[in-house]
Amino acid sequence: MKRMLLSSIGKSTKYPQTCGLSDISLTINKGEIIGIIGRNGSGKSTLLRTMAGIYKPDNGWVGINGQISLLAGVGVGMNKDLTGRENIHLYGSMLGHEREVMDSMMDEIITFSELEGFIDEPFRTYSSGMKARLGISVATAVQPDILLIDEVLGVGDPGFKKKSQQRIRDMMENSNTVVLVSHSFGLLKEICSRMIMMERGKIKCIGIPEEVIAAYHEAEG
Repeated sequence: MKRMLLSSIGKSTKYPQTCGLSDISLTINKGEIIGIIGRNGSGKSTLLRTMAGIYKPDNGWVGINGQISLLAGVGVGMNKDLTGRENIHLYGSMLGHEREVMDSMMDEIITFSELEGFIDEPFRTYSSGMKARLGISVATAVQPDILLIDEVLGVGDPGFKKKSQQRIRDMMENSNTVVLVSHSFGLLKEICSRMIMMERGKIKCIGIPEEVIAAYHEAEG
């Protein structure tokens, strides 16, 4: 069984406007959908970036078994001066996919993103919702073993949100692993097998969604 392991992570290297992690010990199994919640600055995004290998822990280690992709922020990995079509190739290459693979997926990506009328326009002309739709469409077209999502799943109109959420469910059924940060407790409760609550760079609690959401509300008072 493929696992993504985070064991005995000490404080992560300090970055501006990030929360350092400490005393993190976590094992994520293949096929799990894990939700991460916590107040702003609690370390949620830092944890995802540490999983993705962007931040290196000062102490401890991170073990990854499988291909991993991080979808974080609107337009991350895209070039504002390239067209949407060109950015599909660029972002795909950053995710480790050959150009031929992205060519074979191009029509499906464009259709899923609902950007047929804008795909050959410069990325800088896209709205934030359009940018997120393109990023989600590329990141999930060629499914990685492990997909990390930071906040962007709720971007877009209700119809696109529903499509994105259904694609995450499809990934779960195909035994892919998904870890997502979201403030949408309803979505997390519906699709997650486990949830994590972060507080000041540590895992405050981990368990089934109902328990973790209740703990969050109790901490909030």
